Formats: sequence, C-alpha cells, structure tokens
Amino acid sequence: MNNNNPIGLFDSGIGGTSIWREIHELLPNENTIYLADSKNAPYGQRSKEEIVGLSMKNTEFLLEQNCKIIVVACNTATTNAIKELRAKYSVPFIGIEPAIKPAATLSKTQTIGILATAGTLNSELFHQTAQQFQNTRIIEQIGHGLVPIIENGEMKSPEMNKLLKKYLQPMIEANIDYLVLGCSHYPYLIPQIKKILPESIKIIDSGEAVARQTKNILEERIGFNNQLEKSTQVFYTNSNPQVLNSILKNKYPVIFKDF
Repeated sequence: MNNNNPIGLFDSGIGGTSIWREIHELLPNENTIYLADSKNAPYGQRSKEEIVGLSMKNTEFLLEQNCKIIVVACNTATTNAIKELRAKYSVPFIGIEPAIKPAATLSKTQTIGILATAGTLNSELFHQTAQQFQNTRIIEQIGHGLVPIIENGEMKSPEMNKLLKKYLQPMIEANIDYLVLGCSHYPYLIPQIKKILPESIKIIDSGEAVARQTKNILEERIGFNNQLEKSTQVFYTNSNPQVLNSILKNKYPVIFKDF
C-alpha cells in the first residue's frame, strides 16, 4: 500500500464530515476521499444485513480509489458492520463508537445520556460497551427524525428544536452530567443542544479520538503522505450535492455519483 494514497471515509450521509474535519485538522497533508451514501440514509432504521451490505459496497468503492485506510465515519455502520468488514478486507479500518467510556469515567452524578440511532443502540457492540459500566446509569434516547432533517440542511429549523427538547428534557430531569452524541451527524446540532442543556452538562463526541486513532494506525502500519504538493480532498455523494457543498462551504469538489 502506497503511503501517498488517500484516506477513505464513508458515512450514511453528510454527518461523517464532522469526523473528516477532525482528521483533516490533525493530518492536513493527507489526501482524503469522502463518500456520502445519502440516498440510503438513515442507516439507523435498517436491518443489520442491510447495513453490512451497504458498508461493503461503500468499502469497495473506496478501495477502487486506492484508499490506504478506511474510516467508517458512521456509528451505525461501525457497531453493526465493522467486524464483517475487517474479516473480508485486508485494508485497516477505523471505527467510530459512542464515547461511553470517557463520559462514564468522568461522570460525577453516575448518570450519562446518549443520543444515537436505533441501529447503534440496538447493536451488540453497543451493549457490550455499555455493560462495562454497570455502575453508571445510561439514559438512552433514539434520535428519531434527526438525521433526515440534517440531510435536508435544516439543522436550525423549528422542527429540529422541538425534537431536541423532547429528547433532551428527560435526560436533564434524570440529572445527567454528560451527553454522548452517538451519531456522526449530531455534532452539527451542538449549537442548538447547548441552548437546551444547562451549562453543567458537558457534550462528548468521538471525532477527536477517531482522528488520533487514524494518525496512530498510519504511523504504525502504513506511513504518512510525503508528497510536497498540496493535499487533495474529494467528496462523493449519491444524492443532492447542495447540502454537502453548504456544509463544506464550497471549499472542496463535490462529485455526484449514483452508486
């Protein structure tokens, strides 16, 4: 594997760009290719078999682009499919899981909240992780309807604010002191979430940890891009590219491809 090859990332839509930003900030010299499978979003409502199939299709697209490492920038795809992906393909995979461990470790009230998709909260991997912290009360909430609203570019809509209040109020009443965002789409909601939560409740997502792990694997197993020219960042989507362009502030090429 050529160390100058790109890092590949895929998600069920635009949400994984929150992970891409952390990786690009930490590793600005790396070339990246991002795949937004928005046509099939949200993954959280699909069966495990469907999620595995879509994840394999996305992986094969990125391998065709000669990606040296693949970041599964989707909690639902990670918790349902990463075991199968690692068994089938030789390329290294970086997964993204809800950051339960730091929240449970740091919690003073021994009560944390997690906002995630049904696919993540119902997965075997999530339950295995949660069982490690039986002394911590975990308030689980499925974010019904949040991903489609984000995919439509309506993060600040009244509908979004109404749903967030509905999902977060029971957590506030349960005395959580940490909120874990268990979907890569949700960091785009942090400004609205902060308006609802008391300042004492801290928000945790997995972006920084994923970026650090990506750097570690490149350092240990593959190597960094050593080309002198400026790195390239390319984005593919199989849906309307307008929202993705808006998220990226039209800074990078967004290519429509009906895969």
